[in-house]
Amino acid sequence: MELRSDRIKVGTDWAPHRSLLKAIGYTDEEIQRPWVGIACSFNEVVPGHVHLQLVADAVKAGVRMAGGTPMQFGVIGICDGIAMGHEGMRHSLPSREVIADSVELMVKAHAFDALVLIPNCDKIVPGMLMAAARLNIPAVVVSGGPMLAGRFRGRDVDFITVMEAQGAVKAGHMSEEDLAQLEEEACPGCGSCAGLFTANSMNCLVEAVGLGLPGNGTIPAPHAARLRLAKRAGMTVMDVLRRGLRPRDVITRRSLRNAVAVDMAIGGSSNTILHLLAIAHEAGVEMTLEEIQEVCDATPNLARISPAGGAVHHMQDLHEAGGIPAVMGELLRKGLIDPDVPCVGASRIGDLIEGKGTLNPEVIRPVEDPYMPTGGLAILWGNLAPEGAVIKQSAVPENLMRHRGPARVFDREEEAVACMRKGGIRDGDVVVIRYEGPKGGPGMREMLLPTATLAGMGLAEKVVLITDGRFSGGTRGAAVGHISPEAQEGGPIALVEEGDLIELDIPGRRLELLVPPEELSRRREKWKPPEPRVKEGYLAVYARQVSSASRGAVRILK
Repeated sequence: MELRSDRIKVGTDWAPHRSLLKAIGYTDEEIQRPWVGIACSFNEVVPGHVHLQLVADAVKAGVRMAGGTPMQFGVIGICDGIAMGHEGMRHSLPSREVIADSVELMVKAHAFDALVLIPNCDKIVPGMLMAAARLNIPAVVVSGGPMLAGRFRGRDVDFITVMEAQGAVKAGHMSEEDLAQLEEEACPGCGSCAGLFTANSMNCLVEAVGLGLPGNGTIPAPHAARLRLAKRAGMTVMDVLRRGLRPRDVITRRSLRNAVAVDMAIGGSSNTILHLLAIAHEAGVEMTLEEIQEVCDATPNLARISPAGGAVHHMQDLHEAGGIPAVMGELLRKGLIDPDVPCVGASRIGDLIEGKGTLNPEVIRPVEDPYMPTGGLAILWGNLAPEGAVIKQSAVPENLMRHRGPARVFDREEEAVACMRKGGIRDGDVVVIRYEGPKGGPGMREMLLPTATLAGMGLAEKVVLITDGRFSGGTRGAAVGHISPEAQEGGPIALVEEGDLIELDIPGRRLELLVPPEELSRRREKWKPPEPRVKEGYLAVYARQVSSASRGAVRILK
């Protein structure tokens, strides 16, 4: 087997390079074996990542058992929860590109033969998948797994419970003492937050697209099964190397459609749309919002995991019900999964899912008895979103599936939250938060703080919120994000004025600003783009290079 690493380790010319490896302690036998880069985002900041060194050690054991030499390097990781609600959130989405770039730089500089990627949280998973597609050397992804749900007064709770509780305290629905006790119990240990938020959604889609082994998205972080999975991932990457299977053999239009179908069936985070478009871009696959909508319309919603409307289930419940293989097995029975696409765990994905089905129909419904006949996410269009917008329809209360109300317009997230906390938002309002898109933010902040505040104040079933920014996977309610074009680019959302009527029609897939065209033309003539908010540092560079959310907010190099 010809190895990439042979070019810098075989022969007398490369004695200096071998001497540096021997300084680390590598033996001649280890140097001669295939080099497997272990990209690990361990740090002591993020609860989803604090245990990843244990996962990495297990991966390395698997690589060694299968005849390879693992070489670990670090990757950054931002905690969206800690970054939420302040300027820190502007840096989260841009970090996705930094992660992909840093993995690329390490792999290219050191001629690794194969790669195991160990992410866990929101932007780290797609960033590493983007790197895998870009580099196209044999690769396997294994995540750190979800956090277990906490328990508070007889019910399961999670990080989002605390986010919504702070709004309840502001509204007088909860005492500060109760909030302090909830804070102690909500996040009981390591892992990505316990609901089907962005991190866990993406880790599930790693399985669906075929770059991760069964259980990657759902085995709880504290379980020993997570370490066994990591060892198998280390062994699997050596098998993938011998097979010559590369990420672009796996990440194809067919496998991405499988991933979208699973996303719709489980009701994943709306951020997955942004990330799948970016991963497709890196893999050289043309994928559009129209195609995603086509899959959504054909795929039933089978699961309601927190924070989906009325959900009482968390990730451990999804795992016990059979996990992603069960979801895919259910969809396969209706012909909604392509079983013949390649994957890292078998010769074809069908080998992993055929004959599988739900082990608990209360958690994963049979495909004949779904929650909804269409997927958990929906793409909306209209004069307010000519290039599309995204909503997690499985988390929308029935009374807001169609809504018409007056616009309450804010040009920053902080302004909207301040108004909410003062009681300035009324039943039926449509809260518009703009200039928070990829360029305008810059960084396309998640709006969990506004949606959680509304929920805690008892307004989640009474108010619609729309933005050119994003929503956390933990958001529930009628929250429309990714409105494109964004305000900074002169999209129609920039022309909305206080009191304008806005109509949301989720079943009709429409988002309309009910203002006459001639009035919008008059407003457009007067509109000028505001000065960039950030004029130096990485965010300033990012704002100049980033594309529309409708294209995945990918970097466009000019």
